Amino acid sequence: MQEYLKILQEKIDNENYQKLMQIANPKLHEFVADSIELCKPASVFICSDSPEDIAYVRQQAVSTKEERALNIPGHTYHFDGYTDQGRDREVTKYLVPKNETLSEALNQIERQQGLVEVRGLLEDSMQDRTMVVRFMTLGPNNSKFSISCVECTDSFYVAHSLSLLYRSGYEEFKRLKPNAQFFAILHSCGKVDERMVSSEPDKKRIYIDYGTDTVYSVNTQYGGNTIGLKKLALRLTIRKADRESWLAEHMFLAGIHGPGGRKTYFAGAFPSACGKTSTAMLPNENILGDDIAYFRNVDARCMAANAESGIFGIIQNVNSKDDPAIWEVLTTPGEVIFSNILVKNKKPYWLGMGEQTPDDGENHSGDWHKGKKDAKGSDIPLAHKNARYAVALNVLKNCDPELENPNGVELAGVMYGGRDPKASVPCQQGFDWEHGIITYGASLETETTFATVGKEGVPEINLMSIQDFVAISLGKYVRNNLEFGKKLKKPPLVFGVNYFLRNKDGKFVNGVRDKHVWVKWMELRVHGEAGCIQTPTGYIPCFEDLKKLFKEVLNKDYTRQDYLDQFTIRLEANLAKLQRVEKFHRDNVVDAPVELFSVLAQQRQRLETAMKKHGDCVSPFDLTSR
Repeated sequence: MQEYLKILQEKIDNENYQKLMQIANPKLHEFVADSIELCKPASVFICSDSPEDIAYVRQQAVSTKEERALNIPGHTYHFDGYTDQGRDREVTKYLVPKNETLSEALNQIERQQGLVEVRGLLEDSMQDRTMVVRFMTLGPNNSKFSISCVECTDSFYVAHSLSLLYRSGYEEFKRLKPNAQFFAILHSCGKVDERMVSSEPDKKRIYIDYGTDTVYSVNTQYGGNTIGLKKLALRLTIRKADRESWLAEHMFLAGIHGPGGRKTYFAGAFPSACGKTSTAMLPNENILGDDIAYFRNVDARCMAANAESGIFGIIQNVNSKDDPAIWEVLTTPGEVIFSNILVKNKKPYWLGMGEQTPDDGENHSGDWHKGKKDAKGSDIPLAHKNARYAVALNVLKNCDPELENPNGVELAGVMYGGRDPKASVPCQQGFDWEHGIITYGASLETETTFATVGKEGVPEINLMSIQDFVAISLGKYVRNNLEFGKKLKKPPLVFGVNYFLRNKDGKFVNGVRDKHVWVKWMELRVHGEAGCIQTPTGYIPCFEDLKKLFKEVLNKDYTRQDYLDQFTIRLEANLAKLQRVEKFHRDNVVDAPVELFSVLAQQRQRLETAMKKHGDCVSPFDLTSR
């Protein structure tokens, strides 16, 4: 008998052993056996995705007090540790074999050294706890987009979250051939305190062994570090997509309605807290996904699918006026997990919810009261800025009916957006696929936000909003995007958006809901039904088109001064940004495509020519309409 089968028979009771053996994959059996031997759980639960097994996971999440019930039936809440409130770049590393190299912009450690460290932290970490084994699928089941995944975790909160965010994969695993490949994730909370919160944050490690498609996560509970099918698996997916000539993107997918009852699909890449989910959730449009999308070339058409089937969304500023679809889900009975909000009398509260909030309660810091200070003497807000909600997409009334389409949907447009207070206009279109991918995607600059551990408000390049997750060279990633578009009959139009442009007084020039107008303009552009003005950085909307759209979409009067505030091209600021972009690529992207610097040089020439003619800024009324 193979050694790993002996381990499984000895460590798993007969009922769970039989469920595991329904999957005829020796590599899977070996991974589960290795995880058991390493972590030493008191028991093992194999979740078969039966209604009874799913209900058990949900019930145990509450019984272990990792989650606690709220007043509304089906709603629960969870707290992560005070310093475990976002993706942690510093301790998230790629395990790189000695004979390989990744871009210096990526956090990495020599593979054997990293394995010794992280497996040492995982050793005996599940004593007195249950290891839950979950089988899930990235992408629609039984389709060209499907990727099978298994996660072993000692957190019933993580196991429960997987039920909401991903497609059940047990039956998919059973259908696979014995030698089928899959992604594997091993996670342990490590030591926990009386609140069931990981208590050794200094020993937090999230390591990605891309050579074996395995992720290790320990001493953390925050979903972005532990729900392994999210950004951790995205790193593995990017390598798989590279090998197989398709694209894995950090993008939402949405169906935007146009004249005559048509629906047009768009994707969008935004760093966290830059407007991604709110764009995906625009009122009266359809959401297909809010975070990770797969693109495949099918008969020279760009077909896209959502890797996930749920939303792990930032809850800050979700309110009844601006977010009616998600607000309804968060305030009516149904399965929802809140994390790192404020709770009082079994009711959740969060920042920017548009309702009066209490002056005390319980939050991620423990018992909280208004004016409570942290160790540095700073005020602790009532809820964390990165507080989240987890829900299944299909509970939303505006969920797109194509969510589970195994063929995906045809993509017509792609947008890139970040927090750029000084340079980029709210909305513009690339001159072509190459120009858009390079000047909006590969040049995406944003200010850091609370969604990542570290200092906020620091401007940085976040290439295509996927830089942290790219497990191949950054230059190759850009090249893959360029080549992908070249093979399409009609590549999606590429747009740059920026909801965070400020005027000289520091005030935003965009209203919160203005994004809906920009998206509606993009929908018209895809179908050749709106004009544009050519600027040095791309095509922008015409004033008359926006005036009409603002009235139709928002019932809002739009003035020439609004247009000037939003679409005056700030030449000096764009040149300064371009210089930062070029420096980043020369310093960090050693294999950058030749086209990248050529396109950036052309952009520089256009900006400098315009600056000689117009000075620091140029009014859109002084440019040529097309």
